[in-house]
Amino acid sequence: MKWTCVADMPAIRLTKPWLPLVPTLPKLGGQLGVFQLANQDDEIIYIGYAGGNSLFGLRSAISQAANEIPKAAKVRTEVTSAYLSRFKELLMVHKADFNQLPIHNSDIKVGTLSPS
Repeated sequence: MKWTCVADMPAIRLTKPWLPLVPTLPKLGGQLGVFQLANQDDEIIYIGYAGGNSLFGLRSAISQAANEIPKAAKVRTEVTSAYLSRFKELLMVHKADFNQLPIHNSDIKVGTLSPS
């Protein structure tokens, strides 16, 4: 039986580095996935996803969210076909970590999660 080190397992939190929003937008592709927007202080202010109805995937979903959230300055993404499950998971992790949802997701109802 082979044991797997916890460090080899995928992170439940999105841990990629933050990228500046404006120069990153044109480089984004049309893949499905999830994303986080942050302000200048790296505080997550919105968690979103690009699903099957997103015209140009992550690029259009992030562009639309950024237009509606003027304080968005940074972005990080994760390409995944399980975008809706991952979206809900990221919301629950954020709520577990900070005891509240990001300010621009506050109207969403999510379950609870106890990540370690």
